[in-house]
Amino acid sequence: MPRKLPLALAAVLSLTITADAAAAGYATRTLQVGSNGSDVRLLQRYLDRAGYDTTADGAFGPATRRSVMAFERSEERRVNGRASRAEQRTVRARATASTPPEPTTPTAPTEKAYLTSSGVAVAPDSAPVEVKAIIEAGNAIATKPYKYGGGHARWNDTGYDCSGSVSYVLHAAGLLSRALDSTGFMSWGERGRGQWVTIRTNPSHAYMIVAGLRFDTSARSRTGNRWSEQMRSASGFRGRHPEGL
Repeated sequence: MPRKLPLALAAVLSLTITADAAAAGYATRTLQVGSNGSDVRLLQRYLDRAGYDTTADGAFGPATRRSVMAFERSEERRVNGRASRAEQRTVRARATASTPPEPTTPTAPTEKAYLTSSGVAVAPDSAPVEVKAIIEAGNAIATKPYKYGGGHARWNDTGYDCSGSVSYVLHAAGLLSRALDSTGFMSWGERGRGQWVTIRTNPSHAYMIVAGLRFDTSARSRTGNRWSEQMRSASGFRGRHPEGL
């Protein structure tokens, strides 16, 4: 008869598995009934945008399975209700193709995110799903302590440094596969300011502007929260942004 794990150890393992799932980047694992996390929520949003009515709650249940099966049938794939990494990428491509292109002007969103009294960032309804995922991930680590090198060796960490914080939220949105330091971000993505997301970076520091809010470890050092409505000078920083955002 197999030995049972002590309750305390079982609880720790459960929390670790849950945290790792929550930090999973988009299309980095197969999703099926029972899966939970930000990548599940992104899949649900992409399915909904592609025309398969789905509630984005981050929990892969029977309703999400039905949406995945409907997608698989329409794509003439094997119908099993399990979203493989390749299928997740295809859903994202179909969702992007079904969305009218953003106008080239203005260069900033017409709606901006805002902070609640408790410091939680709220994305505007008009924001792309990737921006909503970035903000959701940012909220998850907004008050975690600064930790030099945090977020580089593992996604789910006890604290994050500046580039680790930026890497974490981009990874959660399916935009980054491995953590970068501030120098690495200087050549990442597209050049210049983005419409929804702008990364400001130099060899010693990196931060983000997301839907009009600043996400920055230097803000946390003063207020206890990485989110801030106060901007800072971009002098000395290079501007980069994710493609299409």
